Amino acid sequence: MSPGETLSRVEPFFEKFGITRVARHTGLDHIGIPVWCAYAPNSRSIVIAQGKGVTDLDAKVSTVMEALERAVAGEPFVKRIHGSSSRLQTTGYQVDRLNCLTAVHKPDLGPDDETEWVAGINLLTGGEIHIPFETVVLDRTRDARYWMSSDGLASGNSAEEAIFHGVLERIERDAQVLWQVSGEADLYFGCVDPRGFEDDALNGLIDKIEASGLALRLFDITSDIAVPCFTAMLGPGELVSGSSHLYADRGIRLVEVTGGTGAHPSPVRAAIRAVTEAVQSRLTYISGARDDISPATFSRSLPPLMRQAFDAVAAPSAALRREGAPGYRQQDLTQLLQHVLDALRNRGITSVIRVLLSNDTLPFSVVKVVIPELENPEGGRARRFGTRALAKAIGF
Repeated sequence: MSPGETLSRVEPFFEKFGITRVARHTGLDHIGIPVWCAYAPNSRSIVIAQGKGVTDLDAKVSTVMEALERAVAGEPFVKRIHGSSSRLQTTGYQVDRLNCLTAVHKPDLGPDDETEWVAGINLLTGGEIHIPFETVVLDRTRDARYWMSSDGLASGNSAEEAIFHGVLERIERDAQVLWQVSGEADLYFGCVDPRGFEDDALNGLIDKIEASGLALRLFDITSDIAVPCFTAMLGPGELVSGSSHLYADRGIRLVEVTGGTGAHPSPVRAAIRAVTEAVQSRLTYISGARDDISPATFSRSLPPLMRQAFDAVAAPSAALRREGAPGYRQQDLTQLLQHVLDALRNRGITSVIRVLLSNDTLPFSVVKVVIPELENPEGGRARRFGTRALAKAIGF
């Protein structure tokens, strides 16, 4: 449905889920690409949710849905089963202890350790599987055994839409980690010309960025999953002036270069997501509103490796213009979801778990998507990297 229809359906639930204010942050910057924020003072995770988009309405709906999904994930509508994994298995349940998500300084959950479990569905097999409740809840007031994160947490007008967004986010985060562990020589090899997509919406974003005197670099970081994924980096225009002494003399800070990543079967939609997220990240630092950013972040200098991103030469991206990933074509939501699930299956991924966190009384759906075999973003886990990142780092 349209963004306006979505907003009208969810607005009556703002008070129930603690959203006290929705604000337009766009004017705090001079770019003009819409960024909105939603405030939930009693949130169990971060208080400020953010959203971005090509239009104000897109950005407003984006931030509202993020705030709602976090509120639901703080107190999810799920049935819990208490017991140990060994006991559940003896009664016929399939379980995954998800030790890949164990929090730093916490022991792995053993087969005889008791905890609360929730039922999910492995979308690749259709079978039910139980995973620890603490891997899906987002309540940072708890002293949890597991890393709590919004990674794979998504909302939508329907469960199918939420699942699609959650799966794409996990593919995106995996691709970004694999890109980050690449050798320095390969890191910026995939620079592409964003105007090569010949897309009016994307060109409009680029026009605003260039008119504001900023520099944009777009990198194709698509992984072996073969779902298009891009990272955008946005920084001061002087970074591409060719005068390296300007960088040294002015002492550009880390917060002056922001990034965003997006994944989607349509390359241009993935690119738009990356560019708008880079703009959103910039406004995050300008507003200073996010309560999970340390004040020390604002005084750090830009690392030389990040500065080198703006020396990268963009290659034409016409080949990715509209054709998309192998097998992709303009499809409905059901077909798009099946497309990305097939892409995961074709690379040997065996488990894509979805847990429905919302209930049927709400006009929107919230899910948590867990794909244990994919890489996770940086966070407070006992294991920073999985087998895919380790294999990439050593050249396998």
